[in-house]
Amino acid sequence: MNILYKSTRGAESGVPSSQAVLNGLASDGGLYVPENFPKMETSLEALAEMNYREVAYEVMSLFLSDYTEEELKYCIDHAYDEKFDVPEVAPLKKADDAYYLELFHGKTIAFKDMALSILPYLMTTAARKNNITNKICILTATSGDTGKAAMAGFADVPGTEIIVFYPKDGVSPVQKRQMVTQKGENTHVVAILGNFDDAQTAVKQIFGNRELAEELDTKGIQFSSANSINIGRLIPQVAYYVYAYANLLKQGVIKAGDPINVTVPTGNFGNILAAYYAKQIGLPVGKLICASNENKVLVDFFRTGVYDRKRPFILTTSPSMDILVSSNLERLIYFIADRNTEKTAAFMKSLSEEGSYTITPEMQKEIADFYGAYASEEEVSAVIADIYKNDSYVLDPHTAVAASVYRKYKTETGDQTPTVIASTASPYKFARSVLHAIDAGKFDGMTDMEQFDALHEVSGVKVPDAIEEIKTAPVRHNTVSAVADMEATVKAMLGL
Repeated sequence: MNILYKSTRGAESGVPSSQAVLNGLASDGGLYVPENFPKMETSLEALAEMNYREVAYEVMSLFLSDYTEEELKYCIDHAYDEKFDVPEVAPLKKADDAYYLELFHGKTIAFKDMALSILPYLMTTAARKNNITNKICILTATSGDTGKAAMAGFADVPGTEIIVFYPKDGVSPVQKRQMVTQKGENTHVVAILGNFDDAQTAVKQIFGNRELAEELDTKGIQFSSANSINIGRLIPQVAYYVYAYANLLKQGVIKAGDPINVTVPTGNFGNILAAYYAKQIGLPVGKLICASNENKVLVDFFRTGVYDRKRPFILTTSPSMDILVSSNLERLIYFIADRNTEKTAAFMKSLSEEGSYTITPEMQKEIADFYGAYASEEEVSAVIADIYKNDSYVLDPHTAVAASVYRKYKTETGDQTPTVIASTASPYKFARSVLHAIDAGKFDGMTDMEQFDALHEVSGVKVPDAIEEIKTAPVRHNTVSAVADMEATVKAMLGL
């Protein structure tokens, strides 16, 4: 089945997957979505006997249908190799009556590696397929993890440049150090004097500047995105939910066809949307449990049908979720609006101009599969301490948000369906917050480097190579920009 893509806002349709990957964002500012969802052709029993790379091919080949088998397998084999520190790539660990899908075993110890390890291969393959000779400039806003993972993937990839914007005071010390020490002659990192939503909005505006695009084209450059707005980021994420189900089936936890629930710590809505896409292609998923931190705009949306970003922006110990404009929600809005691009565009215009929108009662019925709740900072610390005490298993703050919300869901519903929790980052990435939760008095006075060693003692988990590398790595990037100057910064970095 040949799957083509269209813009959620209507200006484009019939776009092959490789072109959608290359473009990143549609010309009208919309996001690419499949015109029709494919259906899984391989049995669940057969998937249970496959390794991660094989499952990834079965899933991704459904959506990326204009890549040949040889091309796609090349991309997958080169993405999911020894860069991951476990052979399973994404192992499942049982703790606290749930199954934690560990998505942090890649090069930058966060779930973004699962998609950003393959995106450079998908993109360079797409460029060849589409006879693109322009240099591709990856322009990305990050709330902490995407930036490092994207740069690690694209560093020194021929024919590419990558520029990453991050909120100067809105990422963890480890996240910041990972970015500012990034190697690669084609990598650029910029701290902005604002929050993630400011960065994301400005990047979208730069993408939408047609005059700038024409100026770039005369210089042989074109923009693309490594954010989860790029369909090439989203599709690889669908694969790991299918792999998790197959793993549970192989372990005998479930029988083929039994439902599972999925709990996801959610910021920009891409990770949980991937689980929703997995459900659309036939994976037996029951509830999609959307876990938020105190920036609970999504929780309020699922409970009331009103999306309202007009609220205080709160800095938390789970900074990758400190987001008030969840870009990928537009893809869900399009789908529950009966694929009506005019309605979708109107909602997004209202969000941009008025700061909010309200979906119809009919649309609200279409999101019944979602459950939303949030965890306070106190609840996050408490669940980290509790699961460590009872299971000797250490969570990072983002995963702890999901664990706390899952407990609330079970208390509220009594639902005992086997549940996969997306574990999105290594606790080493947020060592200070994790150790403070476990025993504030014992660890708070330590330096960052001392805390890495302490976390090793506490968890019994080896200090990841990603942490060892940044201990002595020199700072290579120190550019700071006002939000209003981001476009000028991009032009300067590209020599315009």
